[in-house]
Amino acid sequence: MDIFPLEVTAMGVTGILLLFNILTPEEAISGFSNKAVITIGAIFIISRSLVKTGFLEVLADYMYQWGRQKKWPTIFIFLLTVSIISGFINNTAAVAIFIPLAINLCQRFHISPTKLLLPLSYAAIFGGTLTLIGTSTNLVVSSLMETSGLKPFSMFEFSKLGFMFLGVGTVYNIIIARWFLPSRAVVSSLTQKYHMGTYLTEFKVGPESSLIGNTIRELDIEDKYNIQVFKIIRGEEQFRFSLKSLDIREGDIFVAQVHVNELIKFRDEMNVLLLSDVKMSQLELAGKNHVIVEGLIPLGSRLIGQSLKEINFRNRYRAFVLAIKRQQELLREKVAHVRLKFSDTLLIMVPRQDLPSMRDTKDMIILEELDIHLNYEKYWWLSILVIPLIMILATFGIVPIVKGVLLGAILLLILRSLSIEEAYDSINWSVIFLIVALLPIGIAIQNTGADKHLGQLIITVGELLGGIEDKNPVIFLSILYFVTFILSALISNTAVAVMITPIGFILADILGVDPRPFLVAICFGASASFMTPMGYQTNLMVFGPGKYRFKDFLIMGTPLTFIFWGIAVYYIPRFWPF
Repeated sequence: MDIFPLEVTAMGVTGILLLFNILTPEEAISGFSNKAVITIGAIFIISRSLVKTGFLEVLADYMYQWGRQKKWPTIFIFLLTVSIISGFINNTAAVAIFIPLAINLCQRFHISPTKLLLPLSYAAIFGGTLTLIGTSTNLVVSSLMETSGLKPFSMFEFSKLGFMFLGVGTVYNIIIARWFLPSRAVVSSLTQKYHMGTYLTEFKVGPESSLIGNTIRELDIEDKYNIQVFKIIRGEEQFRFSLKSLDIREGDIFVAQVHVNELIKFRDEMNVLLLSDVKMSQLELAGKNHVIVEGLIPLGSRLIGQSLKEINFRNRYRAFVLAIKRQQELLREKVAHVRLKFSDTLLIMVPRQDLPSMRDTKDMIILEELDIHLNYEKYWWLSILVIPLIMILATFGIVPIVKGVLLGAILLLILRSLSIEEAYDSINWSVIFLIVALLPIGIAIQNTGADKHLGQLIITVGELLGGIEDKNPVIFLSILYFVTFILSALISNTAVAVMITPIGFILADILGVDPRPFLVAICFGASASFMTPMGYQTNLMVFGPGKYRFKDFLIMGTPLTFIFWGIAVYYIPRFWPF
């Protein structure tokens, strides 16, 4: 776990560079006016507007029909659709939408989510290589090119190589999903849709409870209900030892771990009160049609590091957390005091009419039975048309991409397809501030001459490989791509792109060739990161619900990374000659 988020670290480094006069004040704040930053922020808003319509869910539901209800054709179409959509909206938004739909497919075809969620993340990464706006990396490198006086990338300039990655990658996805990925995560029997498992929860012994006057051992509740009691709270006292022989009294509070299948059964048969029974009024319970859903805490959620009590979850979301589940860690605290972590899953009781607003938050991914339909709000159709309209205008050079996405976002706000609060919440500010802080660091790399030293280092390696003798730039392209994807497996791909792009310029200058092929290699090498969960944000999003281990990414992602390396090194010089 990092002590500070990456964007805070990057801003700290920028501050130090400013302090020692390596950067001027103008250079230090130049990121705020960068076209890539403005473009990415506007794309977040447009993506959110499209998601709000429900169009993507409707499209995904049709896939089941297109696949003629056959398992692997449907999954193939599903992954292909994810890739295409990810070429036009933010990848993390696409994966957040498709995680519940992927689990829905797993239920329909009786397969483990472990077999589909990793390919889902990979499919989104493939899609990001299709267009200029497919990933922030492409936009940042294109912006740096424009700053250096080069012609920026066009909207579909990446598509030739991107579709090769998509074709090979989708076939690879199907192969690993069908034959190599384990069946580790299971689809649960609560809703027969999602993988709800064992949770930490609390219950109170009510006046009519069958537990009163008995012990845990006498009633054999641990075996009968598959429940593990960690402690019993009685007033100011807390009992942690010899719990099986303790006489149970009215008002005792049990902190226990129980499988979600047994939770309601235990409450009804033992006549105990769950947290919702104790803390939600009878009017609330009787007057609303409640449903139970799971809420997955994604990377970047504002809930991370806070407890339910600190968040004031009940008032904030008009819902109640019954229990918490955490992978590979045994929770023993009271539910309200547990500090939430990435990939925690909350078992939530929520009024059905409040589900839409809960789905809208980017702080949780809601897993529940989907009510798939188009949301015919005012100007809903405009949200669907804005992205293709921007594509057309930018492709034919009618407007620059930054102007197109900015005008599109403003139009959606003026026509109230999206409220200003929704627009603000839709922006991943961590990404924005990371890029704002990284761009000055890229300038500092050039100001200090570090790019020349690193470029010379690559030249030296190329000489050892024999590349300098015939002045073959393909050798250096190969090394640059390799360095880029290795670094992207360890840190943010955007950070890697900002740091490596100046080296691409220097290499081209030393060799006397066009820098464009090197910059394309940086874009693809930074984006196509499959070997580690931290290599790409979408990998982290599926890590928890898929019950993956680090070695799964290493084993499945390494061959694909090297396949893409070979494809890129062969085709980049042909599509973008030196």
